[in-house]
Amino acid sequence: LRFRARLSGGATGSHDTAHPGRARTGKTAMTLTSESKTTVRASSPRRDLHAEITNRIIAAIEADPGKPQMPWRRSSTPLWMPENALSKNAYNGINVVNLWVAAEARGFTSPVWATYKQWTELGAQVRKGAKSELVIFYKEFDVDPTPDDAGDDGKRRVARASYVFNAAEVDGFDIPDAPARLGPIARIEAADHFITSTKATIAHGGERAYYRPSVDAIQMPDEHLFTGTDTMSRDESYYAVLLHELTHWTMHKDRCNRDLEPRFKRQAYAAEELVAEIGSAMLCSETGVTQDTRADHAQYIANWLELLKDDPKAIFTAAAKASQAVAFLKSLQSRDA
Repeated sequence: LRFRARLSGGATGSHDTAHPGRARTGKTAMTLTSESKTTVRASSPRRDLHAEITNRIIAAIEADPGKPQMPWRRSSTPLWMPENALSKNAYNGINVVNLWVAAEARGFTSPVWATYKQWTELGAQVRKGAKSELVIFYKEFDVDPTPDDAGDDGKRRVARASYVFNAAEVDGFDIPDAPARLGPIARIEAADHFITSTKATIAHGGERAYYRPSVDAIQMPDEHLFTGTDTMSRDESYYAVLLHELTHWTMHKDRCNRDLEPRFKRQAYAAEELVAEIGSAMLCSETGVTQDTRADHAQYIANWLELLKDDPKAIFTAAAKASQAVAFLKSLQSRDA
């Protein structure tokens, strides 16, 4: 597939790069469905959707230079996968990352989002002055393949933009209770079952955690080396690290066959770590493991920032690859899991 971004006209209200759309009363402003044909009015000059979201994430990472960490791991509140209020479907890819960042920055505790039109269909009203958040979805179409490119199958994807509002800024909608948080033992049991179902080779010993492709195995430190923090028990710390390495494990050619070197060249290592970081966050959310920052994450932040600043589409690729890794791991789960 080849990618290009396009904005199509038809949305009510104006949206610019610095200030996402604001709610307009009495009008259907936008919709977010796979059948959607008109979502955002094009500005002039045309906006770069990839750069806009990437710049927001960079700003969030750099907001506290004294304590660098990924923006979706800042608070001690539960990290739930964002979902659409109308369809009940979970968002994926870059939209997960972007909505996590937005929720953290704006203090939202609800993971529920929807477009203005969707809230209206649910009998709710977006409050006047509410600020929306950008989400992106892709629509595929066919063109004549490039004659000189044997690998061109004629498939193209167009990035479409839409705007969603959090349930916290809507009247007439009962925000569902957050999923009940399991106790430490139950939560760890769920993660343990998830990991065991993958049948990954996992060894323990030493003081480092890593995935070694040459032997297709995950190496974990001795369990007694893990200590708790203010927001995470020692068991939760152990599983958060293991899920990070399990995301690396999916790079094998017989699994997701993830080779980032052709795409990222010298920054392939930083890109793979970014994939694992996002994948770990998604898996921790899926299995109920509390979120916290690994002690060695800070050393990657400078590389990630360099990568994001040099390549506005890097975070999109990383988020997509992380979603692919999570989907693969979920496909390995027992039917009765």
